[in-house]
Parts: sequence; C-alpha cells; structure tokens
Amino acid sequence: MDDYPLLDVFFTTMWVFLWILWFFLLFRVLTDLFRDDEVSGWGKAGWAVFLVVLPFLGVFVYLVVRGPEMGMREAAHAKRSEQAFREYVRDAAAETTWEAGPTSELERLARLRSNGDISEAEYERLKARVMT
Repeated sequence: MDDYPLLDVFFTTMWVFLWILWFFLLFRVLTDLFRDDEVSGWGKAGWAVFLVVLPFLGVFVYLVVRGPEMGMREAAHAKRSEQAFREYVRDAAAETTWEAGPTSELERLARLRSNGDISEAEYERLKARVMT
C-alpha cells in the first residue's frame, strides 16, 4: 500500500468515473441520433462514422450542433410512450367493462358456455350475479 499513495487512488477513481461518464454520454448521443426520425439514414450513418472514428470530437460536435434539441426530442419520445401506454390501458380496460350493460355480459357468458369454457352451473351462477 506504500507504493500507491492516497492521491493516486483519488486520481484513479476520478479517471474511472470520467470514463463511465464518457461512455454514458456517448451512448446518450447515439440513442438520440438513432431515435430521431428527422435525420435520414445517410445522415445517421455519417454521424455514426464520425462518432466511431473521432469519438471525443464527434460527441462534442454533435452536442454543439444538435444538442439544444436533444431535450425536446426526449420529451416528445416520453410523451409518445406515455400516450401509447394510456391507449393500451384504455383499450385493455374497455375489454373488461360492461359498456353495453348486462345484455353484452350475458352474451359473453353464453359464448363461454357454448365454447365449453364454463360449466352450466357456473353459467347459472354468473348469470344470477349479472341480473342482480
């Protein structure tokens, strides 16, 4: 432990965290690049080559050129994802509710009975529950 002073431990730890930060930033830029629908395939390929060949310069140039809109694109993506999730929940909930009342539920129970998914006793018990 005498060969490795405390200041060296600090600098090594700092470099490790800087590398982690660097990779996080690189992956964030690549995610933003490939998620953007406004950039053509050739544009994405060009940026990707630039980011791979000259990664440090590529990331900094990307942040200067396209950085201001990164937050807006991320917010739009989050909004689309939330909207899709809400539509899915709304559709899934609509399938399980009795929107048309007891008539549609009785039709559903009759289909289940005719398909053999529920027995006659279950059908009668559920029908009594719907009718009350």
